[in-house]
Amino acid sequence: MPRRKRIYKKNTKPDSKYGNLLVGKFMANIMKDGKRTMAEVIMYDAFDIIHEQTKKGGLNIFEQALKNVSPLVELKSRRVGGANYQVPVPVSGDRRTTLAIRWIKNACAAKKGKKMDLKLAEELIDASNKTGAAMKKREDVHRMADANKAFAHFA
Repeated sequence: MPRRKRIYKKNTKPDSKYGNLLVGKFMANIMKDGKRTMAEVIMYDAFDIIHEQTKKGGLNIFEQALKNVSPLVELKSRRVGGANYQVPVPVSGDRRTTLAIRWIKNACAAKKGKKMDLKLAEELIDASNKTGAAMKKREDVHRMADANKAFAHFA
């Protein structure tokens, strides 16, 4: 099997307001064209909206949302004897948070007609309550992994 290119770990900085590494990672993900201040404004405004709506801290809701959306298993394609199988594989810690961040961001991007901070706040509140589009994505992945657990021995 050919070797893949080596992946080097990116060291993301914690955010300026809370000093939280997860928030910093999320900001780096929603940042466009290197505009960190724009990402910070979106993130902190979303936290303020969350605080107004739930009377709980935005950071607490954010961490709860990430924890809820993080997948336990994912599907990887394996080629075995001329056929491709979707093999369920447990997800490691770093990849879990990366997938959760990506799914929340994509769920926000799919919504139309609102400002990003409002969309992000709504999605984080939904995810912390185990509802919403990002949570649905996680459930779909888990359901698919469950359906394909017959191929788990290929892992």
